[in-house]
Amino acid sequence: MRLVTFTRHGKLQQELGALDASGAVLDLGAAEPLLRGQSMLDLAGASSALLAKARAAAAKAPVVPDAKLCAPIPRTPKNIFCVGKNYHEHAKEFAGSGFDGGAKDVVPPFPVVFSKPHTSIIANGEPILGHLDPTGGLDYEGELGVVIGAGGRGIAKADALRHVFGYTIINDVTARHLQKRHSQWILGKGLDSFCPMGPAILTADEAPDPTKLLVTTWVNGEQRQHAPVADLIFDIPTLIEAISAAITLEPGDIIATGTPAGVGIGFNPPVFLKSGDVVRIEITGIGVLENPVA
Repeated sequence: MRLVTFTRHGKLQQELGALDASGAVLDLGAAEPLLRGQSMLDLAGASSALLAKARAAAAKAPVVPDAKLCAPIPRTPKNIFCVGKNYHEHAKEFAGSGFDGGAKDVVPPFPVVFSKPHTSIIANGEPILGHLDPTGGLDYEGELGVVIGAGGRGIAKADALRHVFGYTIINDVTARHLQKRHSQWILGKGLDSFCPMGPAILTADEAPDPTKLLVTTWVNGEQRQHAPVADLIFDIPTLIEAISAAITLEPGDIIATGTPAGVGIGFNPPVFLKSGDVVRIEITGIGVLENPVA
């Protein structure tokens, strides 16, 4: 099931929906009264029984003809956890790009974790505000986002996937010159609009083995990235264990797992995004996240 958050034309209230096979938005609250007024955070933290009701509702829910998609979780409980240099080939291209800030290890011995504030989140179709980066180093990073369901602290690798609610798509947009200027990456990666997310959350039961998912990114129709999640240096259970070791994960928290090779700084010379460009990211089963650069 692909779950979405949406609004109706002329209304601000966010509602819980699902996508059918054609991509139309289904009104889950109209088919199941228990879901009316619920948010994605509510569902992520709820019992499996409520998720089962959502699945049953999706089979009979009416289409919302005027629906506008929001980010699946427009405001996460905490900053989005992001993982840097987590694909072998990307770690190599980053190390050779001159933007790595003098890091000693090409492949990090432990997960490199930074964060993006919730104010960076935008929905599918909304513009990336490139003008907020005055240095002209705008780059893209297509990534699988892991959405936490049952929270906790000290989650063991063996139990980690049981704490996953589902998966979404993240574009870890980056101002490369700012990233290099500030050794801590949040000022290069946390700008407003620098976390496109969506279009949906694929529930975990639809992807029992997330390593089989495939990440592909295009810029203006040109394929730039293409890699299986199986190529992660630190897999999803390892990331959940590392982050939750002393930080409590909550329902709706998101971990952006890292990007494959093929980002703009991997070219010689680097190829940065400019106004009018369109970044399109597709991950198996989730759909397509597409955003223009303003």
